[in-house]
Amino acid sequence: MNKIPNRKAICDVLIDRAREDKSITVLCSDSRGSASLVPFAEQYQDQFVEMGIAEQNLVSVAAGMASCGKKPFAVSPACFLSARSYEQCKVDVAYSNTNVKLIGISGGVSYGALGMSHHSAQDIAAMAAIPNMRVYLPSDRFQTAKLVNHLLDDGKPAYIRVGRNPVEDIYSEEDCPFEMDRAVWLREGGDIALIACGEMTAAAFEAAKILRGEGIEAAVLDMYCVKPLDCSAVIKAAGNAKAVLTVEEHAPFGGLGAMVSQVVGRECPKPVINMALPDAPVITGTSKEVFDYYGLNPQGIAEKAKQILMGLTEE
Repeated sequence: MNKIPNRKAICDVLIDRAREDKSITVLCSDSRGSASLVPFAEQYQDQFVEMGIAEQNLVSVAAGMASCGKKPFAVSPACFLSARSYEQCKVDVAYSNTNVKLIGISGGVSYGALGMSHHSAQDIAAMAAIPNMRVYLPSDRFQTAKLVNHLLDDGKPAYIRVGRNPVEDIYSEEDCPFEMDRAVWLREGGDIALIACGEMTAAAFEAAKILRGEGIEAAVLDMYCVKPLDCSAVIKAAGNAKAVLTVEEHAPFGGLGAMVSQVVGRECPKPVINMALPDAPVITGTSKEVFDYYGLNPQGIAEKAKQILMGLTEE
């Protein structure tokens, strides 16, 4: 079982690249421990800025540093980065098109026991609504490392959300297919297409295995690139399947499900059902307890897929 969270994968890449690239700068909001950034802060004191609990300043200072030629990574809990500093993300980063990478750590319900104030179930919708802002939810540590390496080599804004806890490996160091802004096909299947992002991708992948054992072939798309959405992959998956099931650790509005529905409705009309968190304060508990409660686990996803296909047969 993997014990390395995606946030540590980010730190490892930054440490490795910062040896040669002194323009790489990391800023955080009193969250270096939560972000697994302590090793970076210790090794590169001149490339690390502690802003304290001041997320709005964090983003504005990062934008200022980018305008001076730095490559800043502004790291803060996703719940605060995407809400408390939203105007700075919109104006200082996106509108000014500055080379700032916004890293939302402990995303989704990672802070489960702390309740709605610490959940980030709106960040996909909020960040994706900002022009010039890209949105990424990598699915495991290997894909996270690939993504960060690519982002270090471009000069555009981006928001990256990762969870707090380790997630099961989907890929490996030797086998991690990656193309920027292109979804990864984990499985082909003609019965139903499962499209997932972030931590839900591993659950959808496992759900497809359960379904295959019951004679149902499910395609699985790892849509780590929520914006820009890989529309061609969505169209192909929907075109080959009887229905589409999206799965995300997000509110039911404005996230992956809404984006996929727009594409499918416009290009190849098929039923699209979205599995997400409820439009209500989420129960308190660990991530696993929350996911299990709402059926956002392999068994729940597989059961939902069977219900969808059964409903189509009855029609």
